[in-house]
Amino acid sequence: MSNSSSLLKSPELLLPAGSLEKMHAAFDFGADAVYAGQPRYSLRARNNEFSTLDILQQGIEGAHARGKSFFVASNIFPHNSKLKTYLNDMEPVIAMKPDALIMADPGLIMMVREKWPEVNVHLSVQANAVNWADVKFWQKMGLTRVILSRELSLDEIEEIKQRCPEMELEVFVHGALCIAYSGRCLLSGYFNHRDPNQGTCTNSCRWDYKVENATENETGDLQRIPVETIKFDFNKALEEANQSFSAMGDMQRHPLADRPYLIEEAGRPGSFMPILEDEHGTYIMNSKDLRAIEHIERLTKIGVDSLKVEGRTKSLYYVVRTAQAYRRAIDDAVAGRPFNERLLGELDGLANRGYTDGFYQRHHTQDHQNYMEGVSKAHRSQYVGNVLAIEDGWAEVEVKNRFAVGDKIEVIHPSGNEIIDLAQMRNKHNEAIDVIGGAGHKVRIPLDAKYDKALLARML
Repeated sequence: MSNSSSLLKSPELLLPAGSLEKMHAAFDFGADAVYAGQPRYSLRARNNEFSTLDILQQGIEGAHARGKSFFVASNIFPHNSKLKTYLNDMEPVIAMKPDALIMADPGLIMMVREKWPEVNVHLSVQANAVNWADVKFWQKMGLTRVILSRELSLDEIEEIKQRCPEMELEVFVHGALCIAYSGRCLLSGYFNHRDPNQGTCTNSCRWDYKVENATENETGDLQRIPVETIKFDFNKALEEANQSFSAMGDMQRHPLADRPYLIEEAGRPGSFMPILEDEHGTYIMNSKDLRAIEHIERLTKIGVDSLKVEGRTKSLYYVVRTAQAYRRAIDDAVAGRPFNERLLGELDGLANRGYTDGFYQRHHTQDHQNYMEGVSKAHRSQYVGNVLAIEDGWAEVEVKNRFAVGDKIEVIHPSGNEIIDLAQMRNKHNEAIDVIGGAGHKVRIPLDAKYDKALLARML
């Protein structure tokens, strides 16, 4: 493939739609397409406005009226009971003409392909496609797009695209990461009998766990070692770890990495589960969130057809920020402009568990990690409010977080963002105030009428 920026095709920017409001916000801020799911047959059974056919139809028609695409997630791995009702339940959905169904289960795919061969089917990330032969198989089955597994590197994605140039490929670039192979985690089912692959995941990987040391007894079982018997110099270990991570490639392992450990979840005291570490790291709870915006240029040059943001249950602010940031990154990549480092900081202002670029690159030097963190901290912000209306140069703001006169406020709007110095603020009685508390309040601030319906963020 040529590296000439003038020949680059702009990939689709695909955002989550948990509601009609979020769908339209995604489009306003640069998304080309959205995806939503039916609670009974997708992996998000909760917090979904598209649970009724009426709202789903409004979403599909609204997207098409704007020249955008709307995909319906139908990607569970069903048990027998759901097979009985599947085709009947999907019939009115198919009649709405969504642009594609996102599916994972081979049996359901077979049923849809037999009854509605004209419908586009995209292979869900739940199906874990990790190689070019896998992609070719699904192409022969009549699917029009494969959403690749999150566990692939940039080089692997490039090889798949080169070997399967006629198949559309989609990858995730932002959002939560599973601690198991894309969606195959059993924690929720184990703890709460709520199956992640039936759409009822309780996010057990995000709970508060403690790590306990353990030793192996004569029968091979792991037994907890009381904390008071453990001799461990944290500062020395940290210094050694920092030294070992200063180079790329074969990194030294800390001696304590070879010991067995137990984890204890805060809500289940006394229930200890074993964990182990291999040469690649420790794969336990609470993965960092995916942020791969710095790889958009490479993914665009590879020829990936769609870049996807995860998060159908996330906030309106999350949708707006991710849509705007990734839209800019795509446009810069296509135009041949260098990566805008400020985008890292804009995304850092979102609620997150720390960021990682996942498996796109296998190793990072400490210098690279420090650089990414430093750039993010330089441009951080916090969501503080929504503009409800603007009259006579004063905007009514629904407050989300504390801000004050003297703060630098970023006005986030589809027409472009602007940073203003907040010089005045009035309460509901039209009295001048200096500070407004958290959510639940409304205030008025001076703002140009062109920024109606903007979102506001305080620069940190």
